[in-house]
Amino acid sequence: MPKVSEDHLAARRSEILDGARRCFAEYGYDGATVRRLEETTGLSRGAIFHHFKDKDGLFLALAHEDAMRMADVAANQGLVQVMRDMLAQPDQFNWLGTRLEIARRLRTDPEFARGWSQRSAELTEATIKRLERQKSAGRLRDDLPTDVLVGYLDLVLDGLIARIASGHAGENLSAVLDLVEESVRRRD
Repeated sequence: MPKVSEDHLAARRSEILDGARRCFAEYGYDGATVRRLEETTGLSRGAIFHHFKDKDGLFLALAHEDAMRMADVAANQGLVQVMRDMLAQPDQFNWLGTRLEIARRLRTDPEFARGWSQRSAELTEATIKRLERQKSAGRLRDDLPTDVLVGYLDLVLDGLIARIASGHAGENLSAVLDLVEESVRRRD
């Protein structure tokens, strides 16, 4: 029997994650049954769970992938730019449902919370490094510790995600982000 190439396995894994993202976004974690995952991905449970231990492993892999994408944008362009991109190109942010599900599970599932705290460190680290670079360049306020700025931006991000998810994305949110950006800039 011929071996399956690493490229084929990576492509299949990516295909599963893309379908699972849609399924979790539409039905939530609990509603994303194995049958729905099969329907959304177009693959059998055997094909899905060949790549992932179980549904929880699939969700964690998906959440980790999405956090890595967000960390990359935050590291290069800043967390406020991530939020601006969410408003300008909502179709590019199909992971918002995943983020909401993560928030729910962090409140209700202690085991998930322990595993997620390890995986979410990349976004926090990327944000901290970006803020430190901006502070060193004299662009950001230096009267507040970086962890306070990170907490503030995370709070705004969570609020923005909740607004978008509730269908209120067009209510002057761009102007609100202008205000957020201005509030963290250095005052001369």
